[in-house]
Amino acid sequence: MKKIILTAFCFGTLIHINGQKHEFLNPPKFDNADLSKTKSTLDENAPAEILYKSVHFDIDTSTGDLRKKVFYRVKIYDKDKAEDWLNLEIPLHKSTGGYEEILNKMKAFVYNLENGTTAATKVDKSSKYKSKESKYTTITKFAFPNVKNGSVIEYQYEVLSPFLYSVPQVVIESDAPSLYTEYILDSPSHIAYNVNYTGSLSPKYRIVEEKTMYGMPFKTYRFGYENLKGFKTEKFVKNDRNYRTKVSAELHSTNFRELKMHSSSWEEIKEKLYKDEDFGEELKKTKLVKENVATIISGLNSDTEKADAIFNYVKNTFTWNKDRGIYTEDGIKKLIETKTGNAAEINLLLVMMLREAGLKADPLVISTVDNGLINLTSPSIVGMNFVIATVKIKDGLNLYDATSKQSSMNNLPPRDWNQYGVLMAKDKALLMQMGNTTTSFNYLTAEAKINEDGSISGTYSDKDTGSYAMFAKESYDENAEKYKKQYKENFSIDFVGIDTKTLENGDFESTMKFSSDNLIDKIGKKMIINPMLFLSKNSNEFDQAEERKYPIDFISSITKVKKVILEIPEGYVIEAMPKSKKIVTEDKEIEYSYIAEQKGNKLEIISTTKIASPDYPKEYYPAFKQIWGTASKSENQVISLIKKS
Repeated sequence: MKKIILTAFCFGTLIHINGQKHEFLNPPKFDNADLSKTKSTLDENAPAEILYKSVHFDIDTSTGDLRKKVFYRVKIYDKDKAEDWLNLEIPLHKSTGGYEEILNKMKAFVYNLENGTTAATKVDKSSKYKSKESKYTTITKFAFPNVKNGSVIEYQYEVLSPFLYSVPQVVIESDAPSLYTEYILDSPSHIAYNVNYTGSLSPKYRIVEEKTMYGMPFKTYRFGYENLKGFKTEKFVKNDRNYRTKVSAELHSTNFRELKMHSSSWEEIKEKLYKDEDFGEELKKTKLVKENVATIISGLNSDTEKADAIFNYVKNTFTWNKDRGIYTEDGIKKLIETKTGNAAEINLLLVMMLREAGLKADPLVISTVDNGLINLTSPSIVGMNFVIATVKIKDGLNLYDATSKQSSMNNLPPRDWNQYGVLMAKDKALLMQMGNTTTSFNYLTAEAKINEDGSISGTYSDKDTGSYAMFAKESYDENAEKYKKQYKENFSIDFVGIDTKTLENGDFESTMKFSSDNLIDKIGKKMIINPMLFLSKNSNEFDQAEERKYPIDFISSITKVKKVILEIPEGYVIEAMPKSKKIVTEDKEIEYSYIAEQKGNKLEIISTTKIASPDYPKEYYPAFKQIWGTASKSENQVISLIKKS
């Protein structure tokens, strides 16, 4: 019921659309008038606007390299909100065989209006620096100097790549509006590509034809877009890139002296992976783990027990270095020595150990959430960037990812849940749908005492399970102090003694004390207070006024419980109890309840939100909006405490 479907169109025949004359690859001369513009005509609130964007791929006929030429001209209206444009990042890749991409012909300028005239600042090479993202990827970075409100940034560069098999994806719809954007792919006729076009926008200018270029027959694909508004994001979307208009291409065939087909199947990809020295050949090194596995599973009878024991050993013994990828970098032997490695090394070691234990274990290659969805119509290993482990037990397939210390069987880090994966079993490759069946719980508990002077003090705990726990732990590990500060920033309460820890079962919990003088209004003999204290829902997260366009993603099903226990001061009584409320959809998918009870001198409030599935079609949006509105009203009820005379 709850599936996201993207359609890819391959242009393989002669197509002429919009026959009006239009020149591609013809950037307009710099117009000084652009410096005087104060806002975009497409979106007056846009902090930046693309004046001209061209991405051109072609084949260098002398070297056989894939050449990528990029030209951008961007107007900055609000520098503080246009941070993404203040630095340029160019990823460069290399292969295990030593082939690598090269950056050429980089030119960049920042234009400003000074005393009525145009002043150009050239981006100096000294601003260039590199960062190594992994063994196979380096990012070259440039910082733009002297950028102000009103500046125009212009840059162009060229990348030569030996990797003809995959033309990098180009996203047409960016957050910034664009006056003009174009995509061009020119390829000699003996090198044929499948061009994949996804998204809702149609180009104003589109040409796909065979023509003579450089004295030889070429196939050219040209798409031109005018006056594109910025892409509008929506809340509760895992990766909105999946819904943006974009173009990519993959090598279909070459015909030098004979026709050679390059478009692949998952089965062919599996065969290549098992022959690769950084994948399949690593899985053969079972001698490295033979004795260890025997010790780990000694005395265990069931396959599930054996799988869990091996998994717990791997995840607790080895530490992920944050490098992704489906290939090992330093190898499993090095991982065993250093106890640190990339995702492939850790999870392929897990597969190897599970197999050594006699279990039916296989790797599952995936594309993580931030990497985008797998292209279902054109199988390719290029779009995959992670590998996890599977174990088939009876009729079920269990999933494991040992890169996360908090994960468990079928309880994977949120990044892994991206709809599809490809099972690379020894005997077959199988495209499979991945669904998160684990519920995440969030328990927020406040126990407080109302003092005679109108102040309030107590304890607060925040406990997470499942995906919530992994989110919280990753955030804490990234910056522990920032994580702790969020409590005060989010609730405007003085919290002290914050203690954060991972529990034995993998749950993540923070406990603390608090006090406040501004949660109660004291008027004569009355105290007026919201019994939810600082946990009341103050805004409706489903507040989108426009019609919902995209599915609603939560990564996992969710149960969130907020519990407040208030001790009423001696001599006071509650004038009127808050009204309890329950609302649920007809199909029981979404449920909310607010229950208030008095137990002696204590008032207990329990607010419970249940979301039964990890994702929903957009048609559910009105139901979420209504239920969240009901929750907000319930949680903002106030009570009066009256002092008995």
